[in-house]
Amino acid sequence: MIALLDYGAGNLTSVRKALSACGAEYFTPSGPSELDGAAGIVIPGVGHFGATSAIGAGWRDAVGDAVSRGTPLLGICLGMQFLFEGSEEAPDAPGLGLLEGRCVRIRGAVKVPHVGWNDLTITRPSRLLDGLPAQPQVYFTHSYAAPLTTAAAATTEYGSTFATVVECDNVFGVQFHPEKSSSAGLQILRSFVAITRLPDSPITRFPDSPIPRC
Repeated sequence: MIALLDYGAGNLTSVRKALSACGAEYFTPSGPSELDGAAGIVIPGVGHFGATSAIGAGWRDAVGDAVSRGTPLLGICLGMQFLFEGSEEAPDAPGLGLLEGRCVRIRGAVKVPHVGWNDLTITRPSRLLDGLPAQPQVYFTHSYAAPLTTAAAATTEYGSTFATVVECDNVFGVQFHPEKSSSAGLQILRSFVAITRLPDSPITRFPDSPIPRC
């Protein structure tokens, strides 16, 4: 069963509906210890990066422990930015640090926030993007974006080019809203649900680190 975190910064109703449409079973944990038996974790979110401060130390430790055990983790929009070390939107609010780098305000765009449909350019093989065309259309609403690092599996251009899908072992993130992105978004969620149903396997890419990091 997938754990869907509620920290007061996400449209959980839409995410729940999309997960249901994908045939997923999910629950909203009331405490960090409930992540122990989860088959996967989803961290949604919209709005200011400072809202992630509501995810306290107990939750952060529980998420990190789950990731180190190999539990698949998906961050959506603000939830994806939370996977990184932090954001210039709220410099004092640390991210999870599962992915290297910090999120920055979108540069060079005529209008910010970036709201509406835009292309994904898939830049490398990705389990999350399996079965999608080279440039699917998805729905965005954000003012800050993730850096281009080795974790990037897809990018989008809006003023500048930034990472819009990240994948590092069992850590996944999407800057857009798959729950609002029609068939392409549902396909991405189906892929994540399928990943959560795979047999457990050890993390091999970063054997000297308790948590995978790109």
